[in-house]
Amino acid sequence: MSSKFRQVALIGKYQAAAPGGSAATSRKTLEDLAKFVQNLGCEVVIEHDTASNSGITGFPVLDVEAIGQQSDLGLVLGGDGTMLGIGRRLAPYGVPLIGINQGRLGFVTDIPIENYQATLTPMLMGEYEEDHRSLMHARVMRGEECVFDARAMNDVVVNRGATSGMVELRIEVDGRFVASHRADGLIIATPTGSTAYALSAGGPMLHPSVPGWVMVPIAPHTLSNRPIVLPDASEIAIELVAGRDASANFDMQSLASLLHGDRVTVRRSQHHVRFLHPRGWSYFDTLRRKLHWNEGGS
Repeated sequence: MSSKFRQVALIGKYQAAAPGGSAATSRKTLEDLAKFVQNLGCEVVIEHDTASNSGITGFPVLDVEAIGQQSDLGLVLGGDGTMLGIGRRLAPYGVPLIGINQGRLGFVTDIPIENYQATLTPMLMGEYEEDHRSLMHARVMRGEECVFDARAMNDVVVNRGATSGMVELRIEVDGRFVASHRADGLIIATPTGSTAYALSAGGPMLHPSVPGWVMVPIAPHTLSNRPIVLPDASEIAIELVAGRDASANFDMQSLASLLHGDRVTVRRSQHHVRFLHPRGWSYFDTLRRKLHWNEGGS
């Protein structure tokens, strides 16, 4: 057997150990994974921060830009947060990603760490399902100046300050006024992010193939301010009209404070993230497993 992928990059988050583990076991897991992939005929490289944080040696080390330019596959060992971070950074290069779950939820890192060998072997031989996820491109405009620019794979969130009251937000879609919301904040989520913060705030789940976004107010003052699904071809603008200590977050990348009159603009990124899943993978299987839906029936 020979792998479809010539060079495979291993990426993990090892500033802290996985839940219930230790730094030593994390390093051992990474080393075992590297040797396993190497034995399948792949050249293995380690992402720079992963190597620094784990202390693993014996393999070439590349930064994310070099991985994007020359690697054929990224193997991400960790949780969804790790995948979100590397997904945003590698999206412009089109490098496909496989997620091995060493975190808690694992909506996008869907291969259990306990049996990764049996699952990975056929995938590295070319037996997999490919899944493309959209990204947002968000900017914070202060007058004519852009003071923050980021991609987001899950969501863009405008939040009130921890000790302040509600914020007032003026919402436009494609330049047309929609509403002024008084609420604790507002979430704009991709289909991937619709199962994250947006879901806990009462928003719907969107299948990843739906070309849309969810706009979800957080604890709105008026109960008629409900979540709405918007086409992802639209540009959304959120202007901070009133409220103290408001902040903007882009997949937890934060702009610490917004000023009155700041506008957060959200549009579809030209890039997307490529996920590879085991053959036979289904989004609904993931929802049943992670949300503990009733699995009865025929």
